[in-house]
Amino acid sequence: MANFLATDKRTHYCGNLNISHAGKEIILMGWSHRRRDHGGVIFVDLRDREGMVQIVFNPDSGEAVHGEAHKIRNEFVLAVKGTVLKRPQGMENPALKTGEIEVIVSELEIMNESKTPPFSFDEEDISENVRLKYRYLDLRRPALQQNLFLRSKLAAATRNYFDKNGFIEVETPFLTKSTPEGARDYLVPSRIYKGMFYALPQSPQIFKQLLMVSGFDRYYQIVKCFRDEDLRADRQPEFTQIDVEMSFITEEDIIKIMEGLMAQIFKVCLDRELKLPFPRLTYHDAVNRYGKDNPDTRFDIELVDITSIVSNSGFKLFQEVVAAGGIVKAIKLEQASGLSRKDLDELKDYVAVYGAKGLAWARINATDWTSPIYKFLRPEEVEKINKAMGAKESDIIFFVADVPRVVNDSLGNLRLHLAKKLNLFKPDDLAFNWITEFPLMEYSDSEKRYVSMHHPFTSPVLEDVALFNSQPGKVRARAYDLVLNGSEIGGGSIRIHRKDLQAQVFKVLGLSNEEARSKFGFLLDALEYGAPPHGGIAFGLDRLTMIMTHAESIRDVIAFPKTQKAACLLSDAPSKVSIEQLMELSLKIV
Repeated sequence: MANFLATDKRTHYCGNLNISHAGKEIILMGWSHRRRDHGGVIFVDLRDREGMVQIVFNPDSGEAVHGEAHKIRNEFVLAVKGTVLKRPQGMENPALKTGEIEVIVSELEIMNESKTPPFSFDEEDISENVRLKYRYLDLRRPALQQNLFLRSKLAAATRNYFDKNGFIEVETPFLTKSTPEGARDYLVPSRIYKGMFYALPQSPQIFKQLLMVSGFDRYYQIVKCFRDEDLRADRQPEFTQIDVEMSFITEEDIIKIMEGLMAQIFKVCLDRELKLPFPRLTYHDAVNRYGKDNPDTRFDIELVDITSIVSNSGFKLFQEVVAAGGIVKAIKLEQASGLSRKDLDELKDYVAVYGAKGLAWARINATDWTSPIYKFLRPEEVEKINKAMGAKESDIIFFVADVPRVVNDSLGNLRLHLAKKLNLFKPDDLAFNWITEFPLMEYSDSEKRYVSMHHPFTSPVLEDVALFNSQPGKVRARAYDLVLNGSEIGGGSIRIHRKDLQAQVFKVLGLSNEEARSKFGFLLDALEYGAPPHGGIAFGLDRLTMIMTHAESIRDVIAFPKTQKAACLLSDAPSKVSIEQLMELSLKIV
């Protein structure tokens, strides 16, 4: 048969053909998705990265071509020359983008054969381990290809936006110094400097601050970062950030420019117009109202504090929790007649995961409650609770009483669970929120000291600096997160640009002068050479892509991801290395 690689080139992608190409002779190259033999006429769905089109082999197209077509099996690589024709009336396939047309083949080359794949590309329920082992085949599936196309589009839109707004893209090192102030570093042993190690960067944080000292003013980078931490659906050991830093700015400047970036990305990638500016919540309000600092506001369920109503309650449990310094909060589910008593009782097990020792509930009737705790409450308490919750007939109220962290975690996650279970939002809904005024630091019971909530270079609100010695936990940070549909997609802060203030923060964090100099000496030195006021933000490109594509896992938007145990089933990484390599690095496996 004809050798298309030697003679002709592909003229079109399969998925880009349409009725306007009818009558034209074309050349296609791709994979046979499926083959059907209808009594002499052979139909093949030919697939490439843009989609599929039906190609047809008629007996009168030539004995050689038709005979060769009998050999075709799924995933054979084909090149065909043929003529585009409109399908006969009634034979159109509306499920296919190219369903109005087909290609009558006049020449065929089987460019390569294929073993039977370990799974069908039409299957939905494929073991993820199998998919990851044969990732090069998994990536042939249209859904995954579309995810990566959108990811590419997102990166291009980002670069275009920053270029138009005066930013410069600068690469920062991958082999750097270990600064263990957060997740574990991935360490790389040095062959030249025996017994010493590089670390892979958890973020380009220090280097992008140094670029501001260098006067670059507006920096960005789409960059790989590495964290050796326990994984889950939306985490990977290596991930991609859209990293940004700017000089001579305030929080307002950064927020405005980043809202413009989001508007550009969603317009270019999804043709969605975003309403600007995005709503803002302080950290305190987010936790109080939604139980989380990354609230999903696509649905209207909020936590209501009823501690003052039940502080002297006839229900002893509420009274005892409040007396011990705890709180009582509730959420309301409107018109929830579809939830059975069994459903309600099972929710106790759900909140137990978050530390709640119990979950009380009340179904609102016209004149009273149906509730296990109704008989313990005074009528005036029931009335005040109904009023505080805005409760109406057929609503259900859920209560948790405990220390604030447990109450907020339990009800914050319960509202999400109920919203998903009862479809209280649409898949395409978008709810952006800025979260501001985070605590600068929080006390770690395990380390017996204060630790940074974000990182140690975050600037405090200057009027709170006086609280460093007396109430460090109340010092607010000039930090901000951007949350989309309950996922933090970006976070940043105004940085400390004065060495004296940075030294104060290190001191409160329990870092001695020697430790600070050992870990961050080169940054501290740089701050003495006219460092400008500066700040920045970093967005998780993988997580943003995951939300935009409605992917279930972050692994579905990364070409070659790791498993939840940080292994690559495709390449069998991590793997053992030879004794010679270890000896070169002066390492010994213990």
